[in-house]
Amino acid sequence: MRRSPTFHRLMVLVALLILTGIVLSARHITAQDDEFQPPEDVTFQPIDAIIETDLDVTNFANDGTATLPIETSVPVACSIVYGPTPEFGSLSLDMDMAGGPHTDHSPLLTGLEPETTYYFRVQGVDAAGIIYLSDVMTFTTPPRSDEPVTNLASPELGAEITGASSAFGGADLDDPWGAGSAFDGNPNTAWSSAGDGDEAWIEVRLAQRARITAVEFWTRFMSDGSAQITSFTVTTDSGETFGPFDLPDAEQAYTFEVDIEAETLRFDVTSSTGGNTGAVDIAVYGEPVAG
Repeated sequence: MRRSPTFHRLMVLVALLILTGIVLSARHITAQDDEFQPPEDVTFQPIDAIIETDLDVTNFANDGTATLPIETSVPVACSIVYGPTPEFGSLSLDMDMAGGPHTDHSPLLTGLEPETTYYFRVQGVDAAGIIYLSDVMTFTTPPRSDEPVTNLASPELGAEITGASSAFGGADLDDPWGAGSAFDGNPNTAWSSAGDGDEAWIEVRLAQRARITAVEFWTRFMSDGSAQITSFTVTTDSGETFGPFDLPDAEQAYTFEVDIEAETLRFDVTSSTGGNTGAVDIAVYGEPVAG
C-alpha cells in the first residue's frame, strides 16, 4: 500500500524523537555515572564517518534564523540540538518535504539572539538504526544587519502579494511555505506550491508604479531532485511578458537585467523539475515612477 507524504513525515518525526530520547538518556546516564554504556543493540558512530565537510552554521537572518547545510554519504534522518548552554534546549529537524532518510540536509535553527554563542550537536540515524553523533561545537551569531531594504517587492516597502497558484499544506501568507516567504529577504524560508510544477505562479503589486532595472529569483528545490524551477517569465499589469529567464541551479539567487515599467508583476514558471515548485526569494530593483 502506498503511504502518503504526511505518513512518511510522521514516521521521520517519530524516528527523530526516539533518537533524541536516546541521546538525552545518554547525557543523563553520563551525568550520573561519568561513563555511558550504550545498549548492546544500538550502534553509535561519529558523524565524521558520513560527512567530509565542516559543520558550519550559516545564512544568519534578522529574524533569528540560520541553517546548517550538511551532505552525508549515506541517507540519514538528520537533526540538530542547540542552545546557549551545553544543555542545549532546542531541537531542529530537517525541512525537506520528501520525508525519510536522505543525503542533502538543511535543518533550520530558530529563535537565535544576535551576538550570542550557542552550543550545538548534529545527530542522525540511518535505515539500519545506526546513530551518528558529532562532538559538541559552538557558533556565534553576528550583529543584526541594519542594511536598508531595497527590494521594491518587499512588504516592508509597501508591496502586496495579490495571488499565488497555491501554497503547500494550504499555508497562509505568513506561514511556513506561504507566499509571503518569497519576498521576505530571508534565505532560510521559502514559498512552496502544492505540487504545481510548471503551473506555479505568484503575483505582487508594488507600492507604486516603478521603472524596474533588475529582477532576482532564487528557486527552491528538494533533495529528491524535484521542485527546482529552471526558467520563468515576468508579466506586467499591462500584459507585457518578459523572459523566459533561465535559472542554472538552486544554489543562489540569480539577477536578470530588465527594462520594465509596471506596478504589478506576475512570475510564472515555464519549466521545472516538477512537484512543489516555489521560491526562496524574489526581488525587484529599480526606482518608483513619479505620479
